[in-house]
Amino acid sequence: MTHPPATRPAPAADLARTSSNASITAQFAATGIIWGASFLFMKVGLEGLSPAQIVWSRVVLGALTLAVFVLVRRDALPRSLSVWGHMTVLAVTFCIAPYLLFSWAEQHVSSGLGSIYNATTPIMTAIMAALVFRVERLNRAQVAGIALGIAGVVVVIGPWQGVDLGQSLVAQLALLGATACYGFSLAYMRRFVSHTGMSALVFSFLNIGIAAVIMLALTPVVAATPVRLDPWIIASMVLLGALGTGVAYIWNQNTVRMWGPTRASTVTFITPVVGVALGVVVLGESVSWNEPVGALIVFLGILLAQDRLRRRA
Repeated sequence: MTHPPATRPAPAADLARTSSNASITAQFAATGIIWGASFLFMKVGLEGLSPAQIVWSRVVLGALTLAVFVLVRRDALPRSLSVWGHMTVLAVTFCIAPYLLFSWAEQHVSSGLGSIYNATTPIMTAIMAALVFRVERLNRAQVAGIALGIAGVVVVIGPWQGVDLGQSLVAQLALLGATACYGFSLAYMRRFVSHTGMSALVFSFLNIGIAAVIMLALTPVVAATPVRLDPWIIASMVLLGALGTGVAYIWNQNTVRMWGPTRASTVTFITPVVGVALGVVVLGESVSWNEPVGALIVFLGILLAQDRLRRRA
């Protein structure tokens, strides 16, 4: 009777690599889920807080969370004044401005629609990187991807239904303004911050921390609006700040460093699915047929704009 050959134990390096990749995959999925849920947290927070108060809460709680990690790891902060200057610009363009626009817009549109518009970030990044900062050159496929992404946005807006010139349209333009801020910031990072040698944790802490300092300085203005708190609003702000603006930033940076920015950016495909699903299930929001169809067109545009289809072929 023959026996099957003994299985050789996997080398320690292979086991470590498999374990590390499994950890990054888990962080990637968790980031997509938390960022998708962030639109629900903002919507709940708006029941008792102003948009500025939501921004104040998320950046302060996020900064405190990241500060704990920095203290535990004892990571050194940069000494260069130019780095601090660039990070201050990013605190405004990558945090405060888009957070305010998203929070204000969700007063007039569904949380699911906000998550769909968030998916246009890679399209905005390609435009900013090529036309504003000139750190990339677009080929024909990428230009076609940007055009297709814009067409997807038009489908989401649904002009054939009659253009609403009221708050809904303005809110959707504000959502596009928020993703334009993200696109500007991501291109700005590549142009001015990518070679500073900061760790992912220090970068996230400075980005959110400086934004928190700015919002703390604006506390008298932010506090002028009445506040109404209940357990749901408090829980939403804690989750939005500590997880969505704190831990998830670290997970995302870890994914970028392990997988590269192109593969890591596919988190964009998770967030709208989670955001729309939670909006429907938890808040009872309705979804028109053109919104998911437009989102699919935007996703295809993202693949072309990031030159991913040609590279795969």
